[in-house]
Amino acid sequence: MSLYAADTLGGRAAVVGIGATPFTKDSGSSELALAVEAVRAALDDAGLTPGDVDGMVTFTMDTSPEITVAQAAGIGELSFFSRVHYGGGAACATVQQAALAVACGLAETVVCYRAFNERSGRRFGAGVQQREPSAEGAVLGWSLPFGLLTPASWVAMAAQRYLHTYGLTPEAFGHVAVVDRKYAATNPAAYFHGKPLTLAQHAASRWIVEPLRLLDCCQETDGGQALVVTSPERARGLRHRPALIVAAAQGAGRGQEQMTSFYRDELTGLPEMGVVARQLWRTSGLGPAEMDVAVLYDHFTPFVLMQVEEFGFCGRGEGAAFVAEEGLPLNTHGGQLGEAYLHGMNGIAEAVRQLRGTSVNQVDGCARVLVTAGTGVPTSGLVLTR
Repeated sequence: MSLYAADTLGGRAAVVGIGATPFTKDSGSSELALAVEAVRAALDDAGLTPGDVDGMVTFTMDTSPEITVAQAAGIGELSFFSRVHYGGGAACATVQQAALAVACGLAETVVCYRAFNERSGRRFGAGVQQREPSAEGAVLGWSLPFGLLTPASWVAMAAQRYLHTYGLTPEAFGHVAVVDRKYAATNPAAYFHGKPLTLAQHAASRWIVEPLRLLDCCQETDGGQALVVTSPERARGLRHRPALIVAAAQGAGRGQEQMTSFYRDELTGLPEMGVVARQLWRTSGLGPAEMDVAVLYDHFTPFVLMQVEEFGFCGRGEGAAFVAEEGLPLNTHGGQLGEAYLHGMNGIAEAVRQLRGTSVNQVDGCARVLVTAGTGVPTSGLVLTR
């Protein structure tokens, strides 16, 4: 990737398989078992076997190592294995890593996966309980002693500034929750299936950290999701229409921290996502007007508004009105607010379904999808086409 020029990765790999466990609040399974179930489901979806896999990619936060998942899933020798840092910001970057391996000939078929018991086990929403000494931990020392202990509290700082700058009220965030839940209501795999939401219900939900209400915060989920990446040439002989990776990018902004980048010149945008946006548009040769669907990381509603602005779908401070108009189908699986919180991997799977024409909320003629990963941290994104 270059900050100033298109890269040469686009079109050299494709997503050919998707698989997931049920999304629950108490899986009753180990995180390893969830990972293996998702991996096997993704391979079956692609029409491949464990013996076809020679590469694996996951998150640094995942508790199931690549070699352990490979052994448990019946996968043999690996020529490529990798992990990506920064929590949810890694989601699309796992696919980028897989695509790089395929394009360079380091591997032929790579599985990306993420699995956790994030509801019945370690709950990320509980915030920082304890940390081993590290440079990352030292940065948090500027925030934790003052009560900023949880992801919601970190996001609330930027959200409050956003509202102040653009003369908005917390109700602006409700449009994201309503749209997500509309799609989740018709998605049988979603936790909030059959449960749409109104703006009034959003406004009536309790405060978590002002200006964030309960319904501005994503749910917590037990589950696993896996994706299979291979070359376009091999993809032609497989079970489903491939989702071609026409652009993949990572981004970190100047003065970047993990969720606590409070010392930048302004707090009303997501510079790291701006880096991703510029590279995706440059490499793909596409732009906002050419996207048929957007799957935007939605762990907290304010950051969805900032993302549509960073990608140029609308002007600064206009994100709420843009989302409310529903001119662009957004998070058609229900997002992490409505379907499940799988660190964004289930969003990539939804993009693939849209391009195959198999989504439960299918957009007619969908040919191009933008997908993003976690915000507030170094992040990543994809443009997929059919």
